[in-house]
Amino acid sequence: MFLRRNWYVAALASELSERPIARTILGEHVAMYRNSSGQIVAVADTCPHRGYPLSLGTVVGDVLVCGYHGFTFDCGGICVAVPGQDRIPSRLSVRAYSLVEQGCWVWIWMGHGEADLSKLPATPWMTDTDNWSVVSGVAKIDAAFGLLVDNLLDLSHETFLHNGSIGTPEVATTPIEVEVDDESRVVNVYRHMANVECPPFYSDTTGLKGKVDRWQDIEYFPPGFYKLNSRIAPVGEPPLPDGSDAHAFHMKIFYGLTPSTETSVYDFWALSRDFCVGDDAVDRFLEKMQVAVVQEDVDALNILQQRINEGQELTEVSVKIDRGGLVARHMLAQLGEHEVTRLH
Repeated sequence: MFLRRNWYVAALASELSERPIARTILGEHVAMYRNSSGQIVAVADTCPHRGYPLSLGTVVGDVLVCGYHGFTFDCGGICVAVPGQDRIPSRLSVRAYSLVEQGCWVWIWMGHGEADLSKLPATPWMTDTDNWSVVSGVAKIDAAFGLLVDNLLDLSHETFLHNGSIGTPEVATTPIEVEVDDESRVVNVYRHMANVECPPFYSDTTGLKGKVDRWQDIEYFPPGFYKLNSRIAPVGEPPLPDGSDAHAFHMKIFYGLTPSTETSVYDFWALSRDFCVGDDAVDRFLEKMQVAVVQEDVDALNILQQRINEGQELTEVSVKIDRGGLVARHMLAQLGEHEVTRLH
């Protein structure tokens, strides 16, 4: 089942304009746009009259006009005009969703009732443009949400799947540490590498060549938010856990994991860095590299889902590097049980 009482990334802020876009989120068709005042709006993407997608309509001022018969809806999903008559049936209203714009991402609350702002992830690294530069993007994966969770919680695959960009042999051979904060519902996976090769993703942007100390500290906030604290420093001057190390280079790599259907997921990503801030050339380099990295994940996960779709029974043999992913699976199952209990 989908975990609905949570915030998910619905769109890149740059995607929303007065031209509506369509997105399927947790199996629900959603239309999103900005009105003439710049307000971001999300409503159910189905006109109650004859079921035509509202995302194919037109924004006129602060209202959305259906492109089939001209039924008109305000930002709260209330039908405010019907061609040819003054009386508006109350059943013509559509669901409106709560949205929050944080830097390059737009979050949507998929639960019914009032949105719980306390569950909204904090992402100050996306909005502090004086100290951080950000690039972002999104990919659609034709694979189940759980496959993406597994992928992101076990970064040893970088050595093999991403060996031309972020992967080096040490990523796979360095042991991990896993911690779970049951109260806050956070999964932490740590991989600290010393005296290792600096991959092109970092060497071409930081200027560091040869050997470096490299830390990967994952924080996964189920179900839909993932943060990788990546730290690169010269050999012999290791990073510091609190980030107070002026000699190191820091990057926050974010993923918004948003289920679309049972067998498809949106992979929103954003990179925030505290070096070469404001350098457009570095922005474009990292964006190009990250698009390629994400596409490699997309291709791999699509293949895995195709195998699952064939109906063959697949067996899994887990090893030490899978601990983070297995803990994440367990926590997601607990959240699912909690949501079922709450509904009943």
